[in-house]
Amino acid sequence: MTTLDSGAALQHQVPRNRMLNVVRLQFVNTQTFIWVPALVLGGSWVLSIMIFWIIGGAGVTEVKAGGGSQAPLWYFLAIGIQAMTMTFPFSQAMSLTRREFFLGSLAAAAVSGLGMSLVFVLLGLFEQATGGYGINGYFAYLDWVWAAGPFAAALTYFTATMFFFTIGFWFATIFKRFGALGLTTVLLALGLALVGFIALATFQQAWPAVGQWFTNTGSLGLTLWAIPVTGLLAVGSYLTLRRMPA
Repeated sequence: MTTLDSGAALQHQVPRNRMLNVVRLQFVNTQTFIWVPALVLGGSWVLSIMIFWIIGGAGVTEVKAGGGSQAPLWYFLAIGIQAMTMTFPFSQAMSLTRREFFLGSLAAAAVSGLGMSLVFVLLGLFEQATGGYGINGYFAYLDWVWAAGPFAAALTYFTATMFFFTIGFWFATIFKRFGALGLTTVLLALGLALVGFIALATFQQAWPAVGQWFTNTGSLGLTLWAIPVTGLLAVGSYLTLRRMPA
């Protein structure tokens, strides 16, 4: 290998190693990416099973499913906020570029999200095999999510974790760059846009069509739509981070 080739290989290796340093930096505080998500998952599972057992004890034999499984997925929004606000100053002290910090943070979230998705799929398979823990109660196995099979369900869970993480990371970046006033303005703008959509669908009497679209698209279709949306959110987050002062 020539000296030129060695230099080119080193240039590719160093950024990769620096990005891995960001991943390690994010996992220094294991509570953010491991223990608190695990606690939220375990706590919501225990509470859900207890509620299913109580309902079953009251004589209800129908399928029981709740929204407890959403809790650990929503928590990734908090992870995104913490990954930005708690770790970014340390990354600057380590002379890491914003690009390296951003990509490394996404990689750390992906590792945690993959672990969460795996747990959900294993729980769902166990629930299928045991008839909902013998009480017809389902925490991770939701028919509409699993309609296309376990791999599609895993993709849905993983995409949800990255979607919420990216939103949290971007909101935290906006706060760090523009302060509370800027973040509040953005949230109000999003609220106005949502109210505008609700008004449009209501005045046009389009709610049946909206509901039909969600039904026809299904969980996998919505997941495939969410992937590019998450990508756009990630791009916006990076562009905001790029121009943020240290």
